[in-house]
Amino acid sequence: MASSDNPEILDRGFKDKDDKEEKNDGEKGGFIDKVKDFIHDIGEKIEETIGFGKPTADVTDIHIPKINLEKADIVVDVLVKNPNPVPIPLIDINYLIESDGRKLISGLIPDAGTIHAHGSETVKIPLTLIYDDIKSTYADIKPGSIIPYKIKVDLIVDVPVFGRLTLPLEKNGEIPIPYKPDIDLEKIKFERFSFEETVAILHVKIENKNEFDLGLNALDYEVWLADVSIGGAELEKSAKIDKNGISYVDIPITFRPKDFGSALWDMIRGRGTGYTMKGNINVDTPFGAMKLPISKEGGTTRLKKNKEDGGDDDDDED
Repeated sequence: MASSDNPEILDRGFKDKDDKEEKNDGEKGGFIDKVKDFIHDIGEKIEETIGFGKPTADVTDIHIPKINLEKADIVVDVLVKNPNPVPIPLIDINYLIESDGRKLISGLIPDAGTIHAHGSETVKIPLTLIYDDIKSTYADIKPGSIIPYKIKVDLIVDVPVFGRLTLPLEKNGEIPIPYKPDIDLEKIKFERFSFEETVAILHVKIENKNEFDLGLNALDYEVWLADVSIGGAELEKSAKIDKNGISYVDIPITFRPKDFGSALWDMIRGRGTGYTMKGNINVDTPFGAMKLPISKEGGTTRLKKNKEDGGDDDDDED
């Protein structure tokens, strides 16, 4: 009968073909997976045996070796650890310093050296902030202020097995925009008066216009009275000048009044005497030592005597 032969045979034939294809695909897939697993296992064993691994890096410190009114030199210390049995080259170092999301400086240091096998090294990244560039770009950054910063560093290394890697780093901090202090010679008090040699005390007022304290250590300056130089003198003791504050410093000095000619009589009579001061002060700050310029031209001061020399010796008078 037509209902009992060909259809069943044909149907069974297609099933046999499908079963064979599925079996072959399964065997093929299983073989490839086994090969992949084998290669992966071998790779891991090789990696474990040879000891390859990803290097690590960390910002360990930030130094400010030099800072003045013009610029700040910054050195970023980055500790890089290499766990591999071969040296790895530092291909490039990209850096960026920003403040409140605004770029202050950026740059690239190529061919930055090599990290020894199974070792760690501190890579020093030197940067320089030019204050005029910052102030001209961002008018709201004022001299005397302290601004927050973020240093971003990308170390690009070439590691066997892993290839080229980028190690991103960040560090936050604060940096000042220094402002030179104001200085005034308020009065000169005679300690010992004679025409040949007079010992006097310069009563100097120093105003700190910065948002940070200044520890005054030394003065490097010259003083002119009535257009005659009376030289300079050393600071006898250090002084602290608070942020946005004023401090008074007494500086001993020796000079010869007879060198002043007719201006001498104005001094003796206690009249105002013109003076000029120029030089530098050496100060300690929370950001490191600074050497800041001081200058005052066209100022007027008074000379006073002690009571023993016929003066009133009143410290409250100017």
